[in-house]
Amino acid sequence: MTRQNALIEAIRIVAVVVIALTIGFVITAIVSKEPVQAYTALLTGPLPRISFENGFEIKNINRFGNWMEESTTLILLGLAVSLVFKARQFSLGAEGQMLLGALATTVVALHISAPFPLHLILALLAAMVVGFLWGLIPGMLKAYLSVDEIVSTLMLNVIALQIFDLLLFNWLRDPTAGFIVTPLFPQSVLLPQMIPGTRVSLMSVLMLVAVVVVWFVMARTPFGFELKMLGANRKFAEYGGINTKRVIALSMAVSGILAGLAGAHLSLGLLKRLTINLSPGLGFEGIVVALLARNDPRLVLAAGLFYGYLRTGAQIMERSSDVTREVVLIIQAIIILLITAEQLFPRFQQWWRARRSSEVAIERG
Repeated sequence: MTRQNALIEAIRIVAVVVIALTIGFVITAIVSKEPVQAYTALLTGPLPRISFENGFEIKNINRFGNWMEESTTLILLGLAVSLVFKARQFSLGAEGQMLLGALATTVVALHISAPFPLHLILALLAAMVVGFLWGLIPGMLKAYLSVDEIVSTLMLNVIALQIFDLLLFNWLRDPTAGFIVTPLFPQSVLLPQMIPGTRVSLMSVLMLVAVVVVWFVMARTPFGFELKMLGANRKFAEYGGINTKRVIALSMAVSGILAGLAGAHLSLGLLKRLTINLSPGLGFEGIVVALLARNDPRLVLAAGLFYGYLRTGAQIMERSSDVTREVVLIIQAIIILLITAEQLFPRFQQWWRARRSSEVAIERG
């Protein structure tokens, strides 16, 4: 991408964000008695406050922590989805891979005894291996049996959810608790805390490492080149000697590693146990992050931070104002839809150029 094209793209994104936020404020003004206060909560709620009243003090650090926690999981899921999308495969399996990754960490946490950090490493490896294997299943089905990956991954999500519920209900649950939940994990398996007063953990650092690794794999390795070739034209890739079946299977399997780590973050970093209804639908949010980032791992980091900020701000807006959850979701959806509407500004540019050409032709005629 040239510098001029990059500048145009940046201007387009900023303009779309401004338009989306303006529409969101109009909706807020219609339904809220205090629209400015409500919208301020959306736009600034996740930011920490610095106070000098009693010396230097950072307030609302927990809200900032919520933003980082949300973003860490979303970025891992966005990386998982972008790998598959880069190969022109439309996998929806991140949800099931995330669930089984969290389940694998729970089994290791509760049924294997080891000191820190060995216990934590074993739990993370279990999540990665289970995610890899669960992603390999639809990859092999697509590559060697031409099974539609949308159908197979959706059905595997259902199977993963049933396995999750079965083991949690019958084997892992704490019988003394008043709801469906496992016992608290031992300290030796928990992700170390990075920011006091929050649940921001070592997984945020591992997430940054994952961004660099995925970018390197996609941009600097033969496997990354094969992914791009497969995504551009499968027949041409096969003609060039690329084993496209292997690439399809591996792309889905490797994406499962990242989704499994997202599940490990939920269980070992945020909840410190496993609960029923573990963040339902969160796996599909990774698709939004990947679309926002145009499947570029470097942009997945920015897209995940933006989407995590939007989700956290929406939760704060709902709690601190008279705007209902349904309206908050509508505002959030409009912002995402406008940002992902790739053809909105290119078509406007084409219309403007055609109009200018017509005006010039009329003046000369």
